[in-house]
Amino acid sequence: MSSSARNAAGGGTDNGGVVNGGISFWFADDGVPAVREPLTGDASADVVIVGGGYTGLWTAYYLKKAAPSLRITVLEQKFCGYGASGRNGGWLYNGVAGRDRYAKLHGHEAAVRLQRAMNHTVDEVIRVAAEEGIEADVHKGGVLEVARTPAQLARLKVFHEHELAYGEKERELYGARETSERIRVADAVGSTWTPHGARLNPAKLVKGLASVVAALGVTIHEATPVTEIRPRHAVTPYGTVRAPYVLRCTEGFTASLKGQRRTWLPMNSSMIATEPLSGAQWAALGWDGRETLGDMAHAYMYAQRTADDRIALGGRGVPYRFGSRTDNDGRTQRETVRDLRDILVGFFPSLAGLRIAHAWSGVLGVPRDWCATVTLDRGSGLGWAGGYVGSGVATTNLAARTLADLVRLDSGQAGATPLTGLPWVGHKVRKWEPEPLRWLGVQGMYATYRTADRREALTHSARSSALARLADRVAGRS
Repeated sequence: MSSSARNAAGGGTDNGGVVNGGISFWFADDGVPAVREPLTGDASADVVIVGGGYTGLWTAYYLKKAAPSLRITVLEQKFCGYGASGRNGGWLYNGVAGRDRYAKLHGHEAAVRLQRAMNHTVDEVIRVAAEEGIEADVHKGGVLEVARTPAQLARLKVFHEHELAYGEKERELYGARETSERIRVADAVGSTWTPHGARLNPAKLVKGLASVVAALGVTIHEATPVTEIRPRHAVTPYGTVRAPYVLRCTEGFTASLKGQRRTWLPMNSSMIATEPLSGAQWAALGWDGRETLGDMAHAYMYAQRTADDRIALGGRGVPYRFGSRTDNDGRTQRETVRDLRDILVGFFPSLAGLRIAHAWSGVLGVPRDWCATVTLDRGSGLGWAGGYVGSGVATTNLAARTLADLVRLDSGQAGATPLTGLPWVGHKVRKWEPEPLRWLGVQGMYATYRTADRREALTHSARSSALARLADRVAGRS
């Protein structure tokens, strides 16, 4: 990584030589994009979209493709991809937050339809990227999730059967030997693999998508923070955009909007990227299929083998900042960098001497019931999508297609579609608790999960720790 690239991305270098922040490692090669012109006064549109991340840009894309005459304006507080869309782990996969709850509320078959739509979405993103000439380092190697303790193995087997019950017949279950034939993870006793997943460079995807959307004729105003959303109005310091439909696509930054502080909790997630591995190091690890890699720990990790042969690995770090505050351009705590490095070396002991080149963090949106949702209120014209709980790279695309279909249905441009009938449409959930209860609950929850993981590793019991079940109840997951 050149010094000019580091400076362009805005990251600082700490005493250990780690570039910390600068939005994320994914911007290191090209730097952050040039910022488009901000809003310069009051304006009008047919649809105004608040948020220039994946959800907002995909919504603009599908609306404009379906109805080229629509006047669509996207308002973004920094630049497109500043938030989670430019900082995530690059997991394009078929996970969706809230599926089990939707099965309870709407029946098993409704949840199966949602899962099938997610399976298809992985290929839809790949298709559009290829069709529109977006080079995002996509490699469809599937998702491998490993177990490293007896308790994790028991959970993995239950998880595997659970996924099969939702119609994912292509999923495979592996023992220790078969797992090592894919990736040689230390102490791995089993794994499950699905083909419905791909690795990508998230910043390349969001930058490419923004360019495509702008070329289609969508107006994008960056450096334009929206301070308030109300029916048919998106209010900024530079003017108000009026439109019949105002769509909130702000995910982890939703709490900054007037009246939305307790709607979705901005959960913090952090990542590191190593220096490139040598051919001999990769030969020792395997990972030739370039699968995305996760585990069955309660405080789980996620990783990928990047296009330039690094390992990018993430986990929760400091999970939440008091008062729903967000980070400063991706900078993360040094102790979090050490914790993530420890996870890396635990998985791959032969990499103990490998240098960490970059560290960063970002926020993701978590509803109180941990369910992703898509909603359009027909009376007010207000719509929103989000609450992906870390599964947003693919889910944003399905949510955007759903939101676009809801707008076209409401405006009389089209009829109902299979997407407008998915069980997450119109789902309502209560707000998060006020401070300091919110901060205490989240900090305690993740401390409990980490303690549960340590106990399971020490006892070698096949039973999941009771502490984890307690944390699930506090979180609202059970």
